Amino acid sequence: MMRRLAAGNWKMHGTAESLDEVRALASTFPSPKCDILICPPATLLSRMAETAAGTAIAVGAQDCHTSPTGAHTGDISAEMIADAGGAYVIVGHSERRSDHGESNAEIRAKAMAAKSAGLAAIICVGETLQEREDGRTIEIVRGQLGGSIPDGTTGQNTVVAYEPVWAIGTGKVPTLAEIAEVHDDIRKEMIARFGTAAQEIRLLYGGSVKPSNAHEIFGVPNVDGALVGGASLKADDFGMIVAELERA
Repeated sequence: MMRRLAAGNWKMHGTAESLDEVRALASTFPSPKCDILICPPATLLSRMAETAAGTAIAVGAQDCHTSPTGAHTGDISAEMIADAGGAYVIVGHSERRSDHGESNAEIRAKAMAAKSAGLAAIICVGETLQEREDGRTIEIVRGQLGGSIPDGTTGQNTVVAYEPVWAIGTGKVPTLAEIAEVHDDIRKEMIARFGTAAQEIRLLYGGSVKPSNAHEIFGVPNVDGALVGGASLKADDFGMIVAELERA
C-alpha cells in the first residue's frame, strides 16, 4: 500500500539550533506508519541529512536549478542536493511562482532535473483567491498539472501538492468539499495521463495545515498527506500532525 507523507517546508527559517527539532521528531517516531520529510533552507541541508541519518526522517530541498552545473550564482542543482543527502525537492511552490516568476515550463524542467538526479520532486499547484472567486480553480490546477508535470512521472519520482495560494500562511482553509473536489480531479487527470499506476502518486494538501485541522483534512479521499509550512518548524506541532496522519 501507498505510504502517506507528512512533508515539512521550513521556508526561510532555521539555524543550527533548529536541528534539535529534528532530533526530537526522530525520537518520537522511530518507526512511523507514514513517511516523514523535512525540507530545510539550503544552509542546513547537509547538516540535517547528517542529523537524520539512521532515523525515519527524510530530508529534501526547497528548490533546484534546471541544470546540473553551470554559471548560476546562488543556485543549487538537483545533483548537489542529492550529494548533500537530500532525497526530495519541492518545485513550483506558489512563493517561487509569484516571487520569482517561475513558469510551468521551468517547473517541469526542474522536475525533470530532479528525476535525473534520483530525487523525488514535490510539484506544487494551486489557485489564487481571485481565480477561486472567478470559478476557475479546476481550470487553473489542470493547466498547472499539464504544464508542470513531465512525462515518465511515477509514484516513486513524483509527489503532487495542492496548495491554494490564498490559504498559505493565512489561517484560511478551503472546506473539506473544496479540497475533495480538487484532489479528486487531480487524481483523475493523473490517471488519464499516466494510467492506473497514477494511483500510487501521492497527493498532498498544503495551506495552513495545523494540529487542530489535520484530522479532518486527512479524512478527505485522495489526500495522501500534507505539505506543512509553519507548523513543521517545531517537533511538537509537526509531531501532532504526523500522529494524525498515522491514524488516518
